[in-house]
Amino acid sequence: MRRLFITYLLAFVAIITSAQVKVESEISSVEMLVGQQVQLTVSATASEDAVVEFPQEATLPEGIEYLGTINLPDEAAADGMVKRQRGYVLTSFEDTLYYLPPFQVKVNGKVYPTKKLALKVLTVDVDTTNYEQYFGPKDVQDNPFDWELDDWALPFWLSVILLVLMAAVYYLYLRLRDNKPVIAHIRIVKRLLPHQKAMKAIEEIKAERMVTSEDPKEYYTRLTDTLRKYIEERYGFSAMEMTSSEIIDRLMKTDDPQTLSELRQLFLTADLVKFAKYSTLINENDANLVSAIDFINKTKVEVPVNEQEMKPQLTAEEQRTKNSRIVLKTSIAVACVVCVVLFGYIAYCVYDLI
Repeated sequence: MRRLFITYLLAFVAIITSAQVKVESEISSVEMLVGQQVQLTVSATASEDAVVEFPQEATLPEGIEYLGTINLPDEAAADGMVKRQRGYVLTSFEDTLYYLPPFQVKVNGKVYPTKKLALKVLTVDVDTTNYEQYFGPKDVQDNPFDWELDDWALPFWLSVILLVLMAAVYYLYLRLRDNKPVIAHIRIVKRLLPHQKAMKAIEEIKAERMVTSEDPKEYYTRLTDTLRKYIEERYGFSAMEMTSSEIIDRLMKTDDPQTLSELRQLFLTADLVKFAKYSTLINENDANLVSAIDFINKTKVEVPVNEQEMKPQLTAEEQRTKNSRIVLKTSIAVACVVCVVLFGYIAYCVYDLI
């Protein structure tokens, strides 16, 4: 008796549950022209925790084409029920009346069919007797483009200017690369004192063994020229342009006459050799060389050695090359800045138009 009661109770609950599930279908339009689209909506109203399964694709008669599925939002129904929906997009290219079969919807594993629907596909009536009033397809036409009014005109012309500037920068770079650079090095030269220069010149005379030379004229010319340069730098008067007696008379005002006696004899011997073809002995040449060294050592002035910057003197051609390279570098720098600014503005205009 208990088992029979439980069976009846379960059957009653199943009947009540099934009565609560409601499956419907509707179509957006029962008529459509050839090639148009309609939407067929299938809905299932059930409890919130019910599991609803819609068919993935619509089973349709021949002549109806299925284009895709649309997921529609759920809607709240009465008594805490929820209405779930799914749309199916359909089309057709044949004019006739179609009967759409019911859709099978599963709710909690149980299948619920929808009602049948009808769809009439219509065609457009064409008057074939007056075919002149219909025109065939037109050719491809160009849209009018006004450079003055179109928004793309400014970015286009700025892009052309940018390309020209970039080409100019590349050309100037090639010019700059092909020119040989003028590198002006600043040399630090140690400035020699007058007596150091004179002693260096005398060492060269000794190294060339001019004391024993068969031509005493060259020997005395170089020796006296060395002394004249030393006297000119040491005492500050133009000894190179003065005669031997004038030099001695000028030195008598500043130096000891005893110191100048050997120098006087050296200049006298040199004048005899150069102008009177006087022949000297080797020991006489040595004595005059020692007299020159002794005079330099007695009259020299020791001062700190100075260092002097020697800037190279550029020729006119090198100066023009240097100036042209400066102009090229400046032009390239200015053109690069303009290119960067133009590129940024063009990018901003294109971004604003897009």
